[in-house]
Amino acid sequence: MEQELRELLGLTADTLREADEGHSGASDFSSFQSRTESMTNRLIDAMFPRHAQKPIMREQALFEAAEHMRALLSALAYDSKRADAITRELIEALPEIYRILKTDLVAAYRGDPAARDIDEIILCYPAFPAICTYRLAHILYDAGVPLLPRIMTEYAHRRTGIDIHPGATIGESFFIDHGTGVVIGETTTIGRDVKIYQHVTLGAKSFSTDANGMPIKGVKRHPDIGDRVVIYAGATILGGETRIGNDCIIGGSVWLTHSVEAGKMVLARSTVTDAPLTRDIMHPDFGDSAML
Repeated sequence: MEQELRELLGLTADTLREADEGHSGASDFSSFQSRTESMTNRLIDAMFPRHAQKPIMREQALFEAAEHMRALLSALAYDSKRADAITRELIEALPEIYRILKTDLVAAYRGDPAARDIDEIILCYPAFPAICTYRLAHILYDAGVPLLPRIMTEYAHRRTGIDIHPGATIGESFFIDHGTGVVIGETTTIGRDVKIYQHVTLGAKSFSTDANGMPIKGVKRHPDIGDRVVIYAGATILGGETRIGNDCIIGGSVWLTHSVEAGKMVLARSTVTDAPLTRDIMHPDFGDSAML
């Protein structure tokens, strides 16, 4: 029986190998995911070494991140010159990313009365690693690097339950409270001083398709969120033409597929069949929690 099983395993492996010809390419992705996760962790460690899982010097963290980056770009068939240029671009962007992340930390501290200090936010809030990873991955996405930025944000998604596509554009002082189940689509834009809660979806309403019924790539599918907007738990905002104006408050469980003018509050009615309620509001102070 053991010999028969071995023969079956060999035959099956041969069949799978033949079926895979022409699809796998020349690159070896066997350690791609683990290297991507290690690179992401080292980049975050370089910015916040006091909060790393193990003691590490900034220079060491940057060296390890650069080594992982070169190996990853090599697997993506980049030549050494281009790989070095992209690696340099990401490393040179770290001071600016760090500056923006500090505004995100301040937004979290101001936006959550439960936050005792910045260390607690860095170590305990799932939004912090998710936003860190997104801001790193966004640099690579803008540089046209395939696959790698998506793996980075999916790594954060697995760790935190927060799914931010690296193509999204997100301004400074961004805070996600609690965070579980948040989805932010590729073509979303988010302004400054925006605060969102758990289970918020900024997604696509529908997909344009070609003559073969395949989704057309590269079109605007996700909403634009203005400055100083607060979006409460369970809200769903869909569509590439949907724009939420500055200083709006979007209440919990609201379903929106149309634009909202600046300075409006949108609340879900008590029955499913009624349309959302929209009314004028005073401009909220981002530091306070609005009561709906």
